[in-house]
Amino acid sequence: MKILAFGASSSSTSINQQFACFTASAIADSFTAVSLKDFDCPLYSADEEAANGIPENALQFLGLINEADLLIISFAEHNGSYTAAYKNLFDWMSRHQQKVFSEKRVVLLATSPGPGGAQNVLKQAEASMPFFGASVLASFSLPSFYTSFSAEAFKLVTDEHFQRFDVFTTSVIEQL
Repeated sequence: MKILAFGASSSSTSINQQFACFTASAIADSFTAVSLKDFDCPLYSADEEAANGIPENALQFLGLINEADLLIISFAEHNGSYTAAYKNLFDWMSRHQQKVFSEKRVVLLATSPGPGGAQNVLKQAEASMPFFGASVLASFSLPSFYTSFSAEAFKLVTDEHFQRFDVFTTSVIEQL
């Protein structure tokens, strides 16, 4: 099974990238992790598309999605919504292939430094992903990332979150 994991953020220190990789490692022994910062594209506009076509980076990222059997995406939340980097890349990909996720199985995640756990953006993703061809297997929000997760130990450090995460990953694995 080919698993693609990424944080929907372009930050070089993305906690959502860390969380996507942590989740992928809990689900499978092997996965590919990519960073959105490696797929930068000009800001989408009809004028830009008419002048230059769809950027190669958007097509390459869409190719990775098309090759995967399972996507693990962890959403960062900027002002209650998707990051500009994710939304822009998604907009470009959807100009080439409207059903960007083309019936892929998808695990949705979100985390934030605060107690909300980026639940607003996670709800948006849960609602919109099926329209773009995703088969959402499950979703999980991790609040208070810096007190809930140890990057050095690469593990959840609070019993409450560990127990919820264990139930979540068991459910995902059973669906594979």
